[in-house]
Amino acid sequence: MRQRVAVTGLGVVSSIGTGVAEYTAGLRAGRSGARPISVFDTAGFAHSMGCEVVGFSPERWITAQPHDDLGRAAQFSVAAARMAVADAGIDASGRTMVCIGTTDGGGDAGERIAEHAVRDREVPAALRRRVPAATLPVAVARELGLSDVDISTVATACAAGNYAIGNGYDAVAAGDVDVALCGGADAMCRMTFTGFYRLGAVDPECCRPFDVNRQGILTGEGAGVLVLEPLERAMARGARIYAEVLGYGLNCDARHPVAPDQDSVAACMRLALDDAGVTPDQVDLISAHGTGTKANDTTECGAIHDVFGTPPRTVSVKSMLGHTMGAASALSAIACALAIREGFIPPTINHVETDPACGIDCVPNSSVAAELNVVQNNALAFGGNNSVVLFGRLP
Repeated sequence: MRQRVAVTGLGVVSSIGTGVAEYTAGLRAGRSGARPISVFDTAGFAHSMGCEVVGFSPERWITAQPHDDLGRAAQFSVAAARMAVADAGIDASGRTMVCIGTTDGGGDAGERIAEHAVRDREVPAALRRRVPAATLPVAVARELGLSDVDISTVATACAAGNYAIGNGYDAVAAGDVDVALCGGADAMCRMTFTGFYRLGAVDPECCRPFDVNRQGILTGEGAGVLVLEPLERAMARGARIYAEVLGYGLNCDARHPVAPDQDSVAACMRLALDDAGVTPDQVDLISAHGTGTKANDTTECGAIHDVFGTPPRTVSVKSMLGHTMGAASALSAIACALAIREGFIPPTINHVETDPACGIDCVPNSSVAAELNVVQNNALAFGGNNSVVLFGRLP
């Protein structure tokens, strides 16, 4: 018999705030994380706005291992995990899962190595010790001193955070682990920015999902980690419960390298609703993938109309955070849990006029109070990797 699964801890590193309190305040205020990119050389690009994490101090969070041995994405992962465990009020001992989703897998560390090799003809020892993708969950386990632990990295691009949450949900629900630390992380890197820039998918000023004049994404960075544990255990120990994970859906159509497929996205949402035992009319809010590109927004909204008929309010936190790649759906999932717990809907900022082809209420520019019982978190990725997770409020 499957156990019900609760979200009892949250950890956040983002461009609009680090930690639950700052992140919640940023979401409520509709804060923008956009600023000129400084973490790599942007010479030669006509525009270079992004959503960087500023003021992050790895030495504050990483104490059990040399933080210089970790790339920026791994540092974010460790910090978010430390915050989430502390927020949950547990020590994560016993049978534990650590599952982190990522797109670049610490590609920023490889770029630092290349820069030193070209400039100095010598690579510092700390950089040589960095192992990008595997470092993310391994670094978390080392920092927390976990021994009875299942470790995995999910690399389904921008849907990876939701995939990781689905993995954690299954493991806890089946009784395979007592606690799951799951989410996603990525750091800004020149490779990813350049790829989207060459696709013509980077907005020169800001990210404006669903707006008639949207021009694309802003690349971002950060990490989000959720603590999942059996609902019965969480209630028995008097834990603060942000939300219940109701179910999820995954699919991959592989029909195009970058363009989403409307039928496949709709099918993934139906899979998630069926898994959660939820009907479309019960969903109060959708946190959309909402990248701000022409194709993504119209395709995703078309799929939402196909499934829901008249859609619930549908927002994009990427308007504030930028596109944080593997961290995106994890940070969005945390926004869903906070919206349920705190009773508000984060806005879609930078919004002037809704594209008629989208046809949704995106809660423009200002958050609103709302009692939310069921919230859906969408994530769509290159290669047709789709993932949808549903969260519910406990009575």
